[in-house]
Amino acid sequence: MPVARSGHRLTLSAFLACVMLFFCGAPTPVSASPAAAGVRPGIEVFLDDVPAALRGKRVGLITNNTGVDRSGTSDIDLIDQRDDLTLVALLAPEHGIRGTLEAGVTVADGVDAKTGVPVYSLYAAQGHSPTPEMLKDVDVLVYDLQEVGGRTWTYVSTMALSMQAAARKGIPFVVLDRPNPIGGDIVEGALLDPAFSSFIGMYPIPARHGMTVGELATLFNRQQGIGADLTVVPAQGWRRGQWFDQTGLPWVNPSPNLRSLAAVTSYPGTVYFEGTNLSEGRGTDRPFEQIGAPWLDAAAVVATMNAMGLPGIAFQAVTVSVAETAAKFPGQSIPAIRLTVTDRQAYRPVRTALLLIDTIRKQHPGDFAWGPSIDALTGSDQVRLAIDADRLAPLLADWDRAAAQFRVSRAGYLLYS
Repeated sequence: MPVARSGHRLTLSAFLACVMLFFCGAPTPVSASPAAAGVRPGIEVFLDDVPAALRGKRVGLITNNTGVDRSGTSDIDLIDQRDDLTLVALLAPEHGIRGTLEAGVTVADGVDAKTGVPVYSLYAAQGHSPTPEMLKDVDVLVYDLQEVGGRTWTYVSTMALSMQAAARKGIPFVVLDRPNPIGGDIVEGALLDPAFSSFIGMYPIPARHGMTVGELATLFNRQQGIGADLTVVPAQGWRRGQWFDQTGLPWVNPSPNLRSLAAVTSYPGTVYFEGTNLSEGRGTDRPFEQIGAPWLDAAAVVATMNAMGLPGIAFQAVTVSVAETAAKFPGQSIPAIRLTVTDRQAYRPVRTALLLIDTIRKQHPGDFAWGPSIDALTGSDQVRLAIDADRLAPLLADWDRAAAQFRVSRAGYLLYS
């Protein structure tokens, strides 16, 4: 795929910025205008020049509302309108083909109203992998879903299982890449223990991996021996240090409860609260940005957490209203702790969340409890055992070493500088 080149002249300020970048390294991200960013998602690059081997092929498209071009037009419509590709199947991940279903809700098969193309569920009771029946008319599987930077994101497992299905059938698998919304520089947390592999974490990658779906697909294909005929179409113009609000791309909620970049920034850590008896904020106005429970002494916990002086994050005691439809504390008004990111480059959401859980457990030993999903979410039983034994500090040190090692070992799979 050709690399797009900017036609803008290099201004003095841009020249000085390049000089500073050369000598000082990447600066802390700040907001950039769409015109300055110019990132093009993989769907646009792909359709600019469809590989000759794929022209005329029947396409099975794995996507949802996050699969759009810079104008916000859906991949579904873009591919359906092509003369050199034939859209024959849509495959829907968790949250459905339009991304509107709540977490855990079974996705049903159906028909896309606009195109008339059948929609097959990859989040159904019978399993999460494309079946031979779903792929009977498919010559190539194309994947375009927004990744959020955390290992527990089920779209990544959907990708891996679909790669396996493509390999079994002997058809190509194409990943239309997108930027990692929380940047590609920061890596945090230990690798998943394969003994705890699940749909919310299949392969040994850290809690915050700092990779794109295209990079993860390449890593999975090689390290896990999937053997797919894989093509990754990179996003043009993205650099590892860029956050989503610096790309110029339209924001689309990756799920109903990830409604902002702020929520996505904390998600790799605050998702762990799903594995406790505290609310992770679902059913409130800021899911994954605040946690709470009726028994929580929020003010006391906030005082302890703020006294730690953790970089890039501040804590605030608040009271939140929980929707009647929420799984935890429906219809209640509960004390909560709101996390406000003050320096996203310095903030470490995984470490922060574990310290917060540890603090709450110590201050509420009779109230705090683990939920059944905690080991799957954290990737092993080590978090639960360490916090129960009052030995979180050594675990965090081990995780820092593991993250540093992964940052080195992933280098051969990175597509962006």
